[in-house]
Amino acid sequence: MTRLTGQVPETGRMPRKICIVMLSALGDAVHVLPVVNALKASWPACEITWIIQTLPHRLVTGHRSVDRFLVLRRRRGLGAWQSYRNLVRSFPDEPYDLVLSLQVYFKAGIIAALAPAYRTLGFDRTRARDLNWLFTDERLPFRGERHVQDQYFEFLEHLGIAIDPIVWDLGIHPAERIAQRAFFERLDRPACAVVVGTSKREKNWNAEGYARVLEALESEHGLQPVLVGGPSAGEREMAERIRSLTRARAIDALADDPRKLAWLLDGSALVISPDTGPLHIARALDVPVVGLYGYTNPKRSGPYRRYGDLVADGYARFPGEQYAVSSTCRDGMRRITVEMVLDKVALARERYPGTRGQC
Repeated sequence: MTRLTGQVPETGRMPRKICIVMLSALGDAVHVLPVVNALKASWPACEITWIIQTLPHRLVTGHRSVDRFLVLRRRRGLGAWQSYRNLVRSFPDEPYDLVLSLQVYFKAGIIAALAPAYRTLGFDRTRARDLNWLFTDERLPFRGERHVQDQYFEFLEHLGIAIDPIVWDLGIHPAERIAQRAFFERLDRPACAVVVGTSKREKNWNAEGYARVLEALESEHGLQPVLVGGPSAGEREMAERIRSLTRARAIDALADDPRKLAWLLDGSALVISPDTGPLHIARALDVPVVGLYGYTNPKRSGPYRRYGDLVADGYARFPGEQYAVSSTCRDGMRRITVEMVLDKVALARERYPGTRGQC
């Protein structure tokens, strides 16, 4: 590990240079945003670097609280080592005062170890996977299972930084507002963005259920269904199957552009999504989101502090089950029914009418 001797900033005192290691997944990138915003609010003169991979970087690029992004352009096979070499070459000559290793996997641990730093803070041995804990020299003590966002906030608590107010600031840029306005002005009713799938098959709901929900969105709730997500073969196949099974006039807006995804969600009156990045983007944008949970635990990875009442909970094996935050990975997506989802849609329209969908 690249560990240096020198004057290490004390807890609560401002370091000059901080490096955050969080590489992958749109949802994880969203969870990092309140952390960088709190760091910058408390230590405005501190230079913050974020090591990240290509797709989440496209979502958060240009964020006001990050001074520099170092993008790991991951290659496969032998080319992977070249990716790491290129990253190491981009490290500054002057070491970081503090590295925050927010990701618990081996590849993130390697990067945290290679980054020149006086102090590297990460998770304890209980939570760090793939021997990741070996690559940090200071570890957060385990305080019980918590929501993922709260676990990231433990870094702030450890450093003596105030967490509230919680600010994501995943704003829509002026040029994006023009494209957003042009898209939604074509619609004759508010939109409901429906996320059709995730990268993990076990998190996905079924096409037949989506087809019936789309029909009810249109006929009972006066909403325009808009299918959103990425361009993967699995998502494209799901979208096509949904459209073949439904009488609803759903708009296909799948695209390989996380910023377009963000402004589509931002302009919608409601979002329906399994546990995947767009759900957390919607929460960060404060758009009501009906979460479909059966494989992952909504107490650990549900929408943070708001819209938990809109979760269609197939994770519970029976209505009202009091499961623990530590419970993981169940086969419960099949327990989610059309009626459960539509009940949550009706609740969302009643409790969170707002002014969404009026771009």
